[in-house]
Amino acid sequence: MGDELSPQDLIEEDIDTNRLFVYLHNGEMEAVFAFVLGPDPTYAKIEDGQWLNDALPYGTIHRLASAGKRPGVATDVINWCLEHCQSLRADTHADNKIMQHLLEKNGFTRCGVIHVADGTPRIAYQRLSREGMAR
Repeated sequence: MGDELSPQDLIEEDIDTNRLFVYLHNGEMEAVFAFVLGPDPTYAKIEDGQWLNDALPYGTIHRLASAGKRPGVATDVINWCLEHCQSLRADTHADNKIMQHLLEKNGFTRCGVIHVADGTPRIAYQRLSREGMAR
């Protein structure tokens, strides 16, 4: 439990490891998000369900934040991520109904429950690209 990062430390780590992305539209910052390719230890164990595909290499989207000025930003970000991987995973708090809606509206399937480093549960989602679904 002592090795958890503060929100600021997480963002600094995202920057330092080149996994923090900024989404610009007409030169305006619309969103920031972390996109990580490769296995996420948090997703090694899933409860109350299973991944759609646990064999494909995957990317994970974390900490998506929108400026809230323009609709469709989450869809644009998700589509960009899917251009870089065949399988995309995400997770969110049970009380984050907005993110759950955005993920489900954008083709993600609720797969089960994972637990983050401090042990708290998160709803786990996965979406496969067309190429990922063909495998």
